[in-house]
Amino acid sequence: MKAGVVVFPGSNCDHDCYYALNSILGINTEYIWHKEGSVKGFDLLVLPGGFSYGDYLRCGAIAKHSPVVDAVVDFAEKGGHVLGICNGFQVLTESGLLPGALIRNKNLKFICEYVSVIVENAKTGFTSYYNDGEILNIPIAHMDGNYYIDEKGLNDLLENEQVVFRYCDADGGISEEDNPNGSVYNIAGVINKKGNIMGMMPHPERCCEPLLGGNHGYYLFESIKNFLKGA
Repeated sequence: MKAGVVVFPGSNCDHDCYYALNSILGINTEYIWHKEGSVKGFDLLVLPGGFSYGDYLRCGAIAKHSPVVDAVVDFAEKGGHVLGICNGFQVLTESGLLPGALIRNKNLKFICEYVSVIVENAKTGFTSYYNDGEILNIPIAHMDGNYYIDEKGLNDLLENEQVVFRYCDADGGISEEDNPNGSVYNIAGVINKKGNIMGMMPHPERCCEPLLGGNHGYYLFESIKNFLKGA
């Protein structure tokens, strides 16, 4: 198995993702520069967090025009697995690979803290090492993490079980008070209908080992590793 971490100008979580995949999970991992026009030979692509192109215009709006994104879109449309984290999630929505959009946080402030999220769908290739209803303690760090989708789009997500993670309290209760950024339906992560593209605002790569204060994120990478290896 081979993973690629896409690097845009302004990415700042690329090394974190590389470390999680390569050093902790033991996955052969390489960086992919934004000017690359091919992603041939990779089994998994990760679009990391950061501030691609300085977040000018909108988060991810310029990054979607990078040569590598055309290759990512082609890879995904042919069934390749793609994970977008934070800014990577924003790039995936901007490029049309995932529905919805990420807009400014409801409090208009940058948020950097640990939050609780509940696993809504543990049947995906990215979440099989979790259980439905499991509560994760996982960090967020974003200014534009407010997930928006219209009513019809939300109904489609729910009907197809595409909502993967939701913000909650420590006991799994879901309310506006436990929604850090104002996301519709407390959504923290979604997946496409085919199940090969997932985006999430929380940072699993930042909680992959006890040394970092917890390892709830480890099981996301272990899930996709074993799914792609056919284990």
